[in-house]
Amino acid sequence: MNGRRDPRVSLIAAAGLGAAVIAGALIAGGSDTAVTAVAGLVTGLLAAVSLVVASTRNASAHRREAVAWRWLAGGALTWLFGIGVRPVAAGTAFVLTFADLLMLVGSLLLMIGCWLTAVPPPQRRGVFRQATEAYLGAASIFAITWAVLLGPMAAQAEDTGAFYSTLALPVLCLLAACAVAPKVAISRAANRAVGLAGLLVLSAITLAELATAVTRLNGEQSPTMVAGLVAPAAFLLLAVAPWIEEGSRGRVPARLRAAATPLPVVAATPYALVAAATVVVGADAFAGGPALTIVVVSVLAVLLVRLTGLMLAADGLRNQMAISERQLHQLAADTGDVVLMCDHEGTVQEISAGVEETYGYDPVELTGKSIFDYLHPEDVPGIQAQLRRMIEDESPQRYGTCRIECRVRAADGTWRPTESVATRHVRREDLVLVTTRDVSDQVALRNQVTHLTFHDGVTGLPNRAYFEERTREVLPRASRPAVIFLDLDGFTGVNDSVGHASGDYLLGQAARRLRAAVRADDTLARWGGDEFAVLLESGGDAQLAVDLAERLVRAVSSEPFRVADRDIALTASVGVAFAEDETSPGDLLRNADVAMARAKGLGGRRVEVFAAHMHADAVRRLEIAADLQRALLEQQFVIEYQPIVDLAGNRVTAVEALVRWCRGGTFVPPEQFLDAAEDTGLIVPLSEWILTEACREVAAWRASSWDIGLALNLSKRQITAPGFVQTISAALADSGLPPSALTLEVIEEMLVEDAGDTVDKLSELRELGVRLAIDDFGTGYASLAFLRQLPVDMIKIDPSFVSGLGLDETLTLLTRTIVRLGHDLGLTVVAEGIERPEQLELLREMGCSRGQGYLVARPMGAQGVDSLMRTNLTSLQNTA
Repeated sequence: MNGRRDPRVSLIAAAGLGAAVIAGALIAGGSDTAVTAVAGLVTGLLAAVSLVVASTRNASAHRREAVAWRWLAGGALTWLFGIGVRPVAAGTAFVLTFADLLMLVGSLLLMIGCWLTAVPPPQRRGVFRQATEAYLGAASIFAITWAVLLGPMAAQAEDTGAFYSTLALPVLCLLAACAVAPKVAISRAANRAVGLAGLLVLSAITLAELATAVTRLNGEQSPTMVAGLVAPAAFLLLAVAPWIEEGSRGRVPARLRAAATPLPVVAATPYALVAAATVVVGADAFAGGPALTIVVVSVLAVLLVRLTGLMLAADGLRNQMAISERQLHQLAADTGDVVLMCDHEGTVQEISAGVEETYGYDPVELTGKSIFDYLHPEDVPGIQAQLRRMIEDESPQRYGTCRIECRVRAADGTWRPTESVATRHVRREDLVLVTTRDVSDQVALRNQVTHLTFHDGVTGLPNRAYFEERTREVLPRASRPAVIFLDLDGFTGVNDSVGHASGDYLLGQAARRLRAAVRADDTLARWGGDEFAVLLESGGDAQLAVDLAERLVRAVSSEPFRVADRDIALTASVGVAFAEDETSPGDLLRNADVAMARAKGLGGRRVEVFAAHMHADAVRRLEIAADLQRALLEQQFVIEYQPIVDLAGNRVTAVEALVRWCRGGTFVPPEQFLDAAEDTGLIVPLSEWILTEACREVAAWRASSWDIGLALNLSKRQITAPGFVQTISAALADSGLPPSALTLEVIEEMLVEDAGDTVDKLSELRELGVRLAIDDFGTGYASLAFLRQLPVDMIKIDPSFVSGLGLDETLTLLTRTIVRLGHDLGLTVVAEGIERPEQLELLREMGCSRGQGYLVARPMGAQGVDSLMRTNLTSLQNTA
């Protein structure tokens, strides 16, 4: 138990010891003076020791209480010494003995201790008021005592001076008790046992000393034993009080912790005593004498002073209230708020002049009318309920106050949003004080911020945040909703060619076309960049969503957009996704995006509906992209070479470098990773590695007296990469391969998209001596036009034409035409995909100069090329 004794044990021990001493004194008999002296010594010492011990225990946690208890202990000890020497001093010739002075000092120390135990309430009372009320109480009690007891004795007293000197000690004790009693009574401390016990001790000492004085005036030696034991009994309670307070600390309910005697009761007690004294003195025939006269005059003087002080205080309060009201009216006039007073029914009693400036009403016109006539009908019931709750609410935390938001009709008929605070009037509870502020500007700004937060500034459509939130709201309650994603094909070139401002203008036009194409209950939003999204809350039939998606494609591509004095034709790639059971909003949006990406990957201007394998393909592409990064670092790529053969002389003239990826001992087909490499940009470092390695290998073959060339395919990313021309030039210089031995192949589509920059870079390479070839000729766009703009050395016939030779007359005719066109333009013609002997014979008969394919030679490693060089294509000759 942390080494401390239970306070209840000390309480029982102290009470038992004191009671035993008093009982023992009574049983043992002897003179009254001796008995009371022994009882006083024991209980006084017990109280002093108890208070000192208790104060030591609580010195760290409750310093104020410890100091107060020590003052009380000092008073008890001083009173103890007085009791101890009183029997010795009883035979002296002095009316007031040395013992009496000690007891007076002890009473003063007890008064100070009681004063310090009291914790004052929040409402402080002035010192002058406390002193006058204490004097009125003491004077009234003295007057009553005089009329009842002391008056007849004064009339019979022979020595008036000795009579009044004998009463000095009890009168001073009475003043001390009356001085401290109000402070202890109104103390807000929960545990006031010590303070009340100290006050009881002062009261008991006063009674005991009055009894002693009366005994002396009657010529007796000592008061009765009962009168003499009043003070010891009080000291016994004082000895017990600290332990009662310590034992109850922390266990007193919260509602009692601030409990105290009501302040009005304490303030009225002195005046009640004055009234009682007036009645008693007026009815007593023995009332009179100089002492009573002095008391009565002093009481009247004090009452007059108190009355004057009250009048001055009341006048000051009236002046303060007048000043406060003027300040309130001035504040109401200066502030932009409208201040009004109305009764509980809403009838306006008074209203500030600001209502005219804010709402356009004359204040006189509104006085006497109901405020509910000017409030929006939808807001009136709620406001009435709030006012009723405010009037009925008695809780101290929210007493008489409420906040109101409503719409007020101005004189021009518009509804203005307002914020108001209603409070009860401080002096008239039948009135309500209302402060109203027009918040139209704040509401407009808040609405604007909300609009900007959830809408796109370029198109005015809802933005991505709104669309996502709307999808989350609709998905749980709608019947199979659908989401459509749309991307503008080729929009990046618009920003590059006419600028971002014109690009934004084009997006605005596209948004208007799309808005006209969707249904009224569908949500159209700008997802970001050149992407738009549509939420079909009632997808219903899947065909309806697909029809809408196709309608959106037509809306974009039906006619060109007019931007910067030019026509710009765009198409759209659209993806559609439907919500299935337990589909989350995030998954639904992701599925639509995946479907749109697939539509764009297939060439654009088409609609794709999401299927599960699309997501799997997208995940697989991401995995491949991550693996590609590691493959580059770990050098998992190898190069194979497919020979290009002179069909007339059966001689290998060049090899085309093809990349292969060996992942975990398994070769990954190029079609599974080249697109991912292109999308992620890894195609650039991969192509640079292929270029360096292939140039080095072919240069070594040429050094062994084999006149052979190198063909490489170029990707779009590779051409647009910074330093593309310098990279080619550096690879040639490092390997020693002549520029004329390098042929770079591009597809026709790359020449159409971003044609200017691509043609410029290829022209630079052409000037260096590098040869250029158009791959997959005949399947792209505007081939003949670019043959005129970009001088090329070679065209490669697409395998789709070669595969039909001898089987399809149209393909055979087209192939013959391409070969003749190449000869007429002075270009080398290479046929790709030769797999059957009849194809080879027809190509030779057409005059095609070069060819490659599985029939001629399959792709092979560098060692296979060495072997092929030595055999000089014997197998090809035998086949021919």
